Amino acid sequence: MEPYLETERLALRHFTAADADLLIELDSDPAVMRYLSGGDPTAPELIRERYLPNILAGYEKWGGDLGLFAAHEKDGGAFVGWFILRPAPEGPLDEVELGYRLRQAAWGKGYATEGSRALLGKAFTELGVRMVWAETMSVNQGSRNIMEKLEMTLACTIPVPADMATVEGSEHGGVRYEITKEQWERQ
Repeated sequence: MEPYLETERLALRHFTAADADLLIELDSDPAVMRYLSGGDPTAPELIRERYLPNILAGYEKWGGDLGLFAAHEKDGGAFVGWFILRPAPEGPLDEVELGYRLRQAAWGKGYATEGSRALLGKAFTELGVRMVWAETMSVNQGSRNIMEKLEMTLACTIPVPADMATVEGSEHGGVRYEITKEQWERQ
């Protein structure tokens, strides 16, 4: 399968129906899920029956340009996690969310910044995107650091979704970062 996007060390590709086990393994790590579910794993049947079909439907909906992308190391092919570049469910196509979820083994290697930077470039130069946003919990300093490395600007604080009310740090709420095409071009 042709990569969707390549960076110096990563190849991003569309997920396929055969990739459920990669997602199940990723979402079963309590450290990966710490700020998403309080460390609880995502049920495998939920990934197989709902999440993966929705990911695949997204490629259809957005012509393959937007969605969730599997990331692998170019050297050796190890799965490192995923990146997301997609509009909100009912949002405009020129305002897209940037996100990532990486395996613990891939943490601290600069992959989140590298993959995100490449997606920002593609969004602003090829996909007609006007603004990219990203959200995380206020206490998730790791993700906040990446957003700041990308020169995204803290736009506002946001409430944590009700289903995350029991997650550690949820009482501090969330944050939304943004970067416009004009801001990106000035970097």
